[in-house]
Amino acid sequence: MSSPIILSTMSLLNDLSGLFGDAFASIGLDRAFGEVSFSQRPDLGQFQCNGALPAAKPAGRNPRQIAQEVLDLVSGDERIAELSLAGPGFINITLTDEFLAIELDALAHDPRLGVGKVAEPLSVVVDYGGPNVAKEMHVGHLRPAIIGESIKRILRFEGHHVTGDVHLGDWGTPMGQLIVELSERTPELPYFDPSATGPYPAESPVSVADLQLMYPIASRRAKDDASFAEAARQATVELQDGRPGYRALWQHFRRVSIDAMRDVYEDLGVHFDLWNGESTVHDRIQPMIDRLVGAGLTRLSDGAIVVDVADEADSKEIPPLLLAKTDGAYLYGTSDLATIEERIEDLGARIMVYVVDVRQSLHFEQVFRASRLTGIAGPRVVLEHDGNGTVNGPDGKPFKTRDGDLLRLADLVAMVIARAQERLDENQLATGYPEDERDRIAHLVGMSALKFGDLHNHRTSNYMFDIDRFTSFEGKTGPYLLYGAVRIKSILREAAERGLHGGPIVAADRDPERNLMLRLARLPEIFERAAEHRAPNHLAEYIYELVADFNRFYEVCHILSEPDVARQGSWLTLVQTTLRQLELVLDLLGIEIPERM
Repeated sequence: MSSPIILSTMSLLNDLSGLFGDAFASIGLDRAFGEVSFSQRPDLGQFQCNGALPAAKPAGRNPRQIAQEVLDLVSGDERIAELSLAGPGFINITLTDEFLAIELDALAHDPRLGVGKVAEPLSVVVDYGGPNVAKEMHVGHLRPAIIGESIKRILRFEGHHVTGDVHLGDWGTPMGQLIVELSERTPELPYFDPSATGPYPAESPVSVADLQLMYPIASRRAKDDASFAEAARQATVELQDGRPGYRALWQHFRRVSIDAMRDVYEDLGVHFDLWNGESTVHDRIQPMIDRLVGAGLTRLSDGAIVVDVADEADSKEIPPLLLAKTDGAYLYGTSDLATIEERIEDLGARIMVYVVDVRQSLHFEQVFRASRLTGIAGPRVVLEHDGNGTVNGPDGKPFKTRDGDLLRLADLVAMVIARAQERLDENQLATGYPEDERDRIAHLVGMSALKFGDLHNHRTSNYMFDIDRFTSFEGKTGPYLLYGAVRIKSILREAAERGLHGGPIVAADRDPERNLMLRLARLPEIFERAAEHRAPNHLAEYIYELVADFNRFYEVCHILSEPDVARQGSWLTLVQTTLRQLELVLDLLGIEIPERM
């Protein structure tokens, strides 16, 4: 999507881009060529402006001459310590330490650490999770949950009004299959008496474990037994038409399933505002279809109702969206279309973000096109399929157990927490702590391993699950980040015990100090990039680099023993600011920091 207007409180890049943009404009060129970025060659400068090269062709001028004119115009600016030219007109920029200190002091005192907010907050729905009622949650549900939760948090911090919806699969043929399977096992239950209208028992006749045993059995029977399949189809129709016993039974299926899902999601630190599903929009579907048919926006195809969504410019075939089959049954696309309508009308949604497997891209292309062609989603509504890749095993294929089944998500979570506990023992961490605190630390370390192991990859990428690498306290891992944050907390606690406090940030006098300041200054742009592209990996990479820079700073800047009071106060403010950024960014990634290890 196009970038929203950001009300940024402070940004070095914005300031420098404004300076260089003015210089380009003053020599008759587009000020956009003055965009400044952090340097890819720190040995040449802290920042760079590469606009002279793309400006040269339309201007019909030599790029190095353009760069020299720009350099001459900005060279007297008091913020800049050094400028140089490289190659065909790349401008390298180094700031004065005094100006950098002023910028960092302002950032350190900003409640949002320099990160801006959108000028126009919008109503956003993030659709993530997507498990099916009565079916075991597996490793395939991990990435939508973790990525979706992070995107939701990022967009909220950006200032939008965000609603997270799990969007359950709770209304299709599997429900009918379960009803028939249960009716054969326990026909005496009141739900199966066609003359009964209730009230029905408040206690569910089945547990979630019962449903998870029945689900694959009923699914196989529907494939192998035509009479069972027909009975399940009929039960689904009666359920959706409102048969009281089936509706009451379905409510039990849904409730016990959601209770089990909540436990797994709670372990993952994933929270939904809505537990809606396909059933939520059932009453909207037939009126929607009638309206679209009446408006001439559909056609019949062998008795089925479809919406043509193909375009002449398509390079590949885009099949029509099937709204209703010949027997009148609805499909996933039908409920997804009605859900878009419901979110616009009832929630006022202006942006809908679907965090679903990239392999569903064709489905969402069909649904989104149909919503546009039918007028359900107007031009001001943004519809995005921000797809995710898969979690793979050592064979490069989606993670499965030795039996060939997808690994249960609850088992994966338990496995990671157990390995985190072993890692704490190996590194002699959290020793002598109360057992409940130690268990809590192991849980947080395990979740940091699982989440960072996922989120430092781009959401569309597949990655290999490696529990030993993910749970290590060394390298690019969640535990490494938590250990760094806990170490910083310890430094600040000791400083407070000694009566030491942060003070104004002063000009750096050594590289690790300067590099940490430059790193802290990057957050506003990194956040904006992550929000714009719905890509938490930018924040994950940033926070790893921040911890690495802090560790190098701490090696040479002996904070608690520094005799210069002003510099010691400055360093303590840098430490505090580093911790605040760690807390913010890790929270945006859904990762919680323990108080100690």
